[in-house]
Amino acid sequence: MINRRQLIQHAITGLAGAQLLTAESLLAKPAHSDLYWYDEGLKATLPKGATLRIVAKAGYKATPSSSYLWHGSPDGGDCFGTSDGGWVYVCNRELESGAGGVGALRFNAQGEVIDSYSILSGTTRNCAGGRTLWGTWLSCEENGEQGEVYECDPLGKKSARRLSAMGVCNHEAVAMDPATGYAYLTEDRPNGCLYRFIPNTLGDLSVGVLQVGVARDDSLVWQTVPDPSASTKPLRKQVTGAAKFRGGEGIAYLDKHIYFTTKIDNKVWSLNVETNTLSVIYDAASYKKPVLTGVDNIAVTPNGELLIAEDGGDMQLVGLADNKVPVPLVTLHGQLKSEMTGPAFSPDGSRLYFNSQRGFTGSKNDGITYELILPNNIHFNRYL
Repeated sequence: MINRRQLIQHAITGLAGAQLLTAESLLAKPAHSDLYWYDEGLKATLPKGATLRIVAKAGYKATPSSSYLWHGSPDGGDCFGTSDGGWVYVCNRELESGAGGVGALRFNAQGEVIDSYSILSGTTRNCAGGRTLWGTWLSCEENGEQGEVYECDPLGKKSARRLSAMGVCNHEAVAMDPATGYAYLTEDRPNGCLYRFIPNTLGDLSVGVLQVGVARDDSLVWQTVPDPSASTKPLRKQVTGAAKFRGGEGIAYLDKHIYFTTKIDNKVWSLNVETNTLSVIYDAASYKKPVLTGVDNIAVTPNGELLIAEDGGDMQLVGLADNKVPVPLVTLHGQLKSEMTGPAFSPDGSRLYFNSQRGFTGSKNDGITYELILPNNIHFNRYL
């Protein structure tokens, strides 16, 4: 058995040495400036063929008939299709002291905003989360040792419910494995852990077994967390040898792998859910001038590529071509006191929603939600 430090080093040397340094040589070529254009009105650099618009702004109604003022500090989000051919973009609000929750924007089949409303309120620092396999939204509180996970109805017809069986900690994000129904959760701590929740019944996350990953060679093994309510001690301290990650952030499932980010060391990790093999697919330290820093939320593109939002960095959404090489997709200018959050694609993949969490002012009460209409069948390799 090797210790946690050796596990991390193994991942870096094993994968980064073989792939990330190759990626560095690819990035030696300048980006093709003829493939991007600058939107003067919105102060944004976009791929040619793409258009950007603001669909909601903190403190304002998204539609004249809506009673909901769009919230400040918009964070993690996702899109859900509706029976009328439209969709809903749900979005957390990362506000303190019971001012958190989740808002929703509803679009019709033509992409017009037709409503906005709250689907969760009275919670604290709802940061990221993830979708369930049955079309609900899991909103995670980044609220110290009191943080909970809440299951929310994107349409707002059913009341949100708290899922304490998934553990009480400084939650960040959740991703589910469709083959098993297991949920994987990140913890935003400098010494946070990676957790796995096994529900007793598929479709019901209120009862089940919470486990934590323990380092063993280049893999994780899973051990049960004795007290998910954290009434005795924090979750990350309950199992000896639990693997520690430096600030767990976004997480996503793609093709039998769970991908997650750690913000303090600027890495993107890959966990094979069948073999539990752990590796690093992106490490900013491997680049002289890294394109991607401040790694945070993750989305999966319709073409099966990873899209990473920057918390700080250069205020970019950055794609990983071949899920290895970082390529800027969108850059927002003049908002360096903010962060990019909540990337999510419409059900048909033609539109990308995301937020500038604190907008141009840098205030927690600010925030802008954007819609990017993409060129057809976009691949990040094109922008190398």
